[in-house]
Amino acid sequence: MRIGVITFPGSLDDRDAARAVRLAGAEPVGLWHGDRGLRGVDAVILPGGFSYGDYLRCGAIARFAPVMADLVPAARAGLPVLGICNGFQILCEAHLLPGALTRNAGLKFITRDVPLRVENAATAWTRAYSGGEQIVVPLKSGEGAYAADAGTLAGLEASGQVVIRYAGDNPNGSAAAIAGVCNAEGTVVGLMPHPEHAVDPLTGPSADGLGFFASVLARVAA
Repeated sequence: MRIGVITFPGSLDDRDAARAVRLAGAEPVGLWHGDRGLRGVDAVILPGGFSYGDYLRCGAIARFAPVMADLVPAARAGLPVLGICNGFQILCEAHLLPGALTRNAGLKFITRDVPLRVENAATAWTRAYSGGEQIVVPLKSGEGAYAADAGTLAGLEASGQVVIRYAGDNPNGSAAAIAGVCNAEGTVVGLMPHPEHAVDPLTGPSADGLGFFASVLARVAA
């Protein structure tokens, strides 16, 4: 299986995402922000970083990249897409996911390992987990506080679109301690923590993040 990893100007974690894809047993396929077409991949990852220098707002320019002109309709047609950190911000800016990511509470950049609770284990990217399972994954962001209006938050809770939540403290002040959400179909997922940095105990706090990448392989195979 072939999983696309988009590189934008300022992407930092595209190689880490590609490594995670390989460890999960798939072939990573590089996708360049300025190119059209998705090269026939089975799923796409938007990695973390500072796309286009985070000018205007995080992800606000990246949503207009040429590759997004193909990604957005493909995602709406059912292509599995995972946005990590800056990728999550881009998915919100592109209106593939509801809500927005705002400055952390306290206006400080946060970088540390955080415990997470899997709330929805039925998405394309979380099938390898069990509902309620706790995992440990690194968090590193300055604008990672999830925000949405009260009606949107109620709808996300009611429809099971909250995918993961911070367990324990709420490090960035996200509404309802939300760390990741999905679209109604469960094919597009965005999360602020970095599972690609938790795929091998040798280089991360755990291998807990590998399940995100293994999950989509099972979803595509099914």
